[in-house]
Amino acid sequence: MNEFMMIFRHTPNPDFKMSPEQMQTSIKQWQDWIGGIAAQGKFIATNQLGFEGKTLKSNKVITDGPYAELKEIVGGYVLCKAANIDEAISMAEGCPILYIGGHVEVRNIMKIN
Repeated sequence: MNEFMMIFRHTPNPDFKMSPEQMQTSIKQWQDWIGGIAAQGKFIATNQLGFEGKTLKSNKVITDGPYAELKEIVGGYVLCKAANIDEAISMAEGCPILYIGGHVEVRNIMKIN
């Protein structure tokens, strides 16, 4: 088995506020989707990314971020195991971020020995 990272990206809509019912539905969709990967024994880890951050550039300049003017943000990730990238893409097809117009970037993880 190889390891892959699914990176969740979406365009934020500052005007959209979820109702408590919508929030519960969204949480359940994420739990069910991640639970399905775990039930196959292919789940490694997941985390949602926060809104605080800084960027260190090669010239040692530090800037604040993430940036509100960006059209797209990275909201989180899942680490999983799959035989190949096609299988990892197949697992990503049920990701709840797709329901709100977001997308999932799937990348292989290269082991450093």
